[in-house]
Amino acid sequence: MIISLENISKYYGGNKVLDNIALTIENSDRIGLIGINGCGKSTLLRIITGFEIPDKQPEPYHARISKNKDAVIGFLAQNSGLDGDNTINAEMKSVFRDLLETAQRLEELRRINIPEEFAEEYSQKTTFFEANDGYLTDVKINRILSGMGFPPETRGRVISTLSGGEKTRLALAKLLLENPNLLILDEPTNHLDFDTILWLEEYLQSYKGALLIVSHDRYFLDKLVTSTCEIERGILRRFKGNFTAFTLQKSDFIKHQLKEYEAQQEEIAKLQDYIDRNLVRASTSNMAKSRRKQLESMELINKPVMFEKSAKIKFAYDRTPVKELLTVEDLKLIAGENNILADNVSFNLRRGEKLAVVGANGSGKSTLLKVLRGELPYSDGLIRWGDYVKTAYFEQANDYFNMDDTCINAVHRLYPRMTELEVRSLLGQVRITGENVYKKVGVISGGERAKLRFAIMMLERGNVLILDEPTNHLDIDTREVLENALFEFDGTIIFVSHDRYLLDRLSTRVLEITDNRIEMHDDFNSYVEARRIRRAAEKPPPSERAGSREARPAAYRTKEQRALETKKRVRISELESEIHRAEILISDLQSALSDPGVCADYQLLSEKVELYEQEKKRLSELSDEWLNLSE
Repeated sequence: MIISLENISKYYGGNKVLDNIALTIENSDRIGLIGINGCGKSTLLRIITGFEIPDKQPEPYHARISKNKDAVIGFLAQNSGLDGDNTINAEMKSVFRDLLETAQRLEELRRINIPEEFAEEYSQKTTFFEANDGYLTDVKINRILSGMGFPPETRGRVISTLSGGEKTRLALAKLLLENPNLLILDEPTNHLDFDTILWLEEYLQSYKGALLIVSHDRYFLDKLVTSTCEIERGILRRFKGNFTAFTLQKSDFIKHQLKEYEAQQEEIAKLQDYIDRNLVRASTSNMAKSRRKQLESMELINKPVMFEKSAKIKFAYDRTPVKELLTVEDLKLIAGENNILADNVSFNLRRGEKLAVVGANGSGKSTLLKVLRGELPYSDGLIRWGDYVKTAYFEQANDYFNMDDTCINAVHRLYPRMTELEVRSLLGQVRITGENVYKKVGVISGGERAKLRFAIMMLERGNVLILDEPTNHLDIDTREVLENALFEFDGTIIFVSHDRYLLDRLSTRVLEITDNRIEMHDDFNSYVEARRIRRAAEKPPPSERAGSREARPAAYRTKEQRALETKKRVRISELESEIHRAEILISDLQSALSDPGVCADYQLLSEKVELYEQEKKRLSELSDEWLNLSE
């Protein structure tokens, strides 16, 4: 056990955010913490890390926090623990200060041939150095900095010159090097590009300590967590399995709790009826009093939350643009005066297409969006929009808001003719309600600011939506609402995102910025497979990597064997993509088979059942092939 919490409650402004929460984290736990924005996730993290204390409760509900004496808790907070005057390399080396000082002392002793009076010190320091892998400090630093997107040529940069996103990545890199036995990550995939997210997933899968992860990235949770904790109306419930397993168990839990609730309500009604009829009768009064005691001592079962109001987002436009919507020819993307991000950028976009723009951080994705909107100038190339195009823009930095404005004034400033009732109704659609409408924009959460922007975009009625990381900071429920709104929008969308669910579901084409050029892919799965094939071709097998334990037998492996292994790795990647698509289709078919409209149509139902059985068989075959190749 690393830490155990009992009876943890917390009030804010009279509202109970956490209600007698109990949670135990063991040494090997992999926990995903989920819940809607504002449910208390961050509050719970601050209590676990000691930045906040729970409210006092009377016995037997007195809060208790028990921590293992050897527990080391690492918490990712933006820019935490970074010295702005340090270089990247120096900051990472500071993690190993004791080891580096030990290495320096050992070198000093060696230079003076280790006099007898220092022999014991030399022995102790050598044991400490070797036990803590002192010889591998540079290897560890290089591995994590490379994985987190800091190549060798960047490591002399001073931290104060880094962007906010770069500082967040560096803080995470430092935390990984510190290697705490409980690693707490709050939205770790925000500000990470696609490659870095995949690297982080792989790294955390083999992490030796416990993990507690708050994330709205469903792929990320599915890959890493083995249990899922949900905070709902102040109550924490823990479910076995990853996020997908949680969704199935939550549905069963609600059904079971509803049955228990209804059975108890029926029993309560019978008891109350008996009490009402017999309490005043002398012959049955004692029996009625006994039933009343039984009723008063009964532990009530809460009615399960059957429906939590979700945001309502719907994008519409007034005029349809021309079919040939956008032409880009020989465009040069430049950052600053002479930093060329991409050259010869050329593509066409037709009405109704959903174009995803992907690439590493700093590759020019956001720059491309700003150039297309006319926010940034360009000198070379051509950008030609078709007639009747009207754009609506979502920028992840939210620079279009005055942070001193209230939410209601932020809308009024742009649409002064709207009445307060109309503005409040609009904000209510995106679940900014009650007193929250009078909160300043700078005070509300990142998720609420995003929803405020979506509300304004609904008023703008653009027929082309340009979106830069629209799902960052949104809870899972709102992400799904936004996905549905974008999927149903029949206009054109150009978007940058690292949300793999959104990319997979929405994109009809993918524009990848890589190596100062662009590559166009038919859809997200085509992009993923092309990327995996490219990485497999570039990356030698583990047995051929310098310093690996398997390096020795590599000398007598033939070129044909290595080619076969590369082909096998590519096929495994392909199978994983196909299995994922099959699982999604089976899930959709299961939902369809429970749809009353489908059940009422015998022919349609038969077709769905046949397709369902075919996909189950196909999934089984794919899984068998994957298992054989993996073994």
